[in-house]
Amino acid sequence: MPFHIQSQRQAPAARRSGSGFTLLELLVVMVIIGLLAGYVGPKFFGQIGKSEVKATRAQIDGLQKALDQYRLDVGRYPSTEQGLAVLVTKPSDEPRWAGPYLNKALPQDPWRNDYQYRSPGEHGEYDLFSYGRDGRPGGEGEDADLTSW
Repeated sequence: MPFHIQSQRQAPAARRSGSGFTLLELLVVMVIIGLLAGYVGPKFFGQIGKSEVKATRAQIDGLQKALDQYRLDVGRYPSTEQGLAVLVTKPSDEPRWAGPYLNKALPQDPWRNDYQYRSPGEHGEYDLFSYGRDGRPGGEGEDADLTSW
């Protein structure tokens, strides 16, 4: 019967089993995570901007409905001086006011700016708009003004 001497050297797989990950393995995983973040991140943040624009359009629509209800009760739209606050708070000089016309406080746009209101408006009986993300007139993309007309 042949006699086999077992070597003192361990196989590479057996030696590594308890030692954890190598630096190279960690770097490869970090590169993969970085590539995924670079691909998914811009798409994710682009969707956030789109949702803010959609929320603004929905709020403008809701404010328009409240303004129309105010007009039905009072007989006219609020003046620029009265502003949108009359949708929530009764003016002292308006006996036909039957509000509040909004269930909650007067909203701000998603960028925490007040909605702009003018009556009479340049584009209709009133102009209701948001200056967009940048809070200034004009702009493009998410910075563009969002209007009721």
